[in-house]
Amino acid sequence: MQNAVMAALLASVACGIIGTMIIEKQLVMMSGGIAHTAFGGIGLGYYLQVEPIFTALGFSLISALAVARIQRSSTVISDVLIGMFWPLGMALGIVFISLTPGYPPSMSSYLFGDILTVSRSDLWLMLVLDILLLSVTVSFYHLLQAYLFDEEFSTALGLPVILAESLVYAMIAITVVVLIRVVGIILILALLCVPTSLARLFTYDLAAIMRLATLLGAVFCLAGLAVSYQYNIASGAAIVILSVSVYMAVYLIYTPGKRTPHRSA
Repeated sequence: MQNAVMAALLASVACGIIGTMIIEKQLVMMSGGIAHTAFGGIGLGYYLQVEPIFTALGFSLISALAVARIQRSSTVISDVLIGMFWPLGMALGIVFISLTPGYPPSMSSYLFGDILTVSRSDLWLMLVLDILLLSVTVSFYHLLQAYLFDEEFSTALGLPVILAESLVYAMIAITVVVLIRVVGIILILALLCVPTSLARLFTYDLAAIMRLATLLGAVFCLAGLAVSYQYNIASGAAIVILSVSVYMAVYLIYTPGKRTPHRSA
C-alpha cells in the first residue's frame, strides 16, 4: 500500500505536466497511439528476459520521435500515423510474447493497470523520469509555451520549433512508461486528460494548469485507490471512473459560459 501511494503521487506529477501539453497541442489520440506502441516494447522485454519497462521506454521514444519526423517531412495525416503505429505496437507485443519460451506472462497489469503491484524499483524509475520531466519543462519552459500556443508564429520568430516538438513527443513517451503500471495502457489517456481538462475550467495560465492538474491527479489516484481497496475492484478502473465522474459533475456546475476565456502568458 505504501508503494501504491507513492506511485500515485509520482504519476500525478507526470499527468500534470504532460497532460497539459497534450491538451493544449491536441495530441490526445497521438498519445494513445504512442501508449499502445509501448506494448511492443513490453513483449520484447519478456522475450529478451529483461525488465519490460526499459524496453517499453525505448519503443515509446522511438515511435514518438518517428511520428514527429514523419509528420514534419511528409503530408501524411496524423490520424493515418495513429492508425499504423497503434496496431503495429500491439501486434509486435503479441508476436514477442508468443515467441517467449515457457508459460506466457500475464499482461493484465500493463493493459489495465494494478497500482498494488508497483515495486520499489518501479518507484525509483518513476522518480527519475519525473525529475527528468520537471528538469526539461523548467529549462525549456518559454520555448515549450510558445510552441504549444502558436507554432507558426514561433517558427516565424526563428525559435527552434523542431527541438520543442521533439521534446514534447519524447516526454509523452516517457510519461506513458511512468503511468503504465498505475492505470495501464488501456486507461492511460483518461488520467492524462481529465485532471488537465478539469484544471482548464478554472484557469488558462499554463503553469497554473500544470500545478492544479498535478494536484487533481494526486487526489484522483489516491481516492481511486481507496475506492478500489474498499470495494475490491481494479485500481486503474476505479481511478478513471472516479476522475471522469468528478469532471462531468464539475463541468455541469461550473460551465465555461460563466466566465470569459483568455490565455495568460
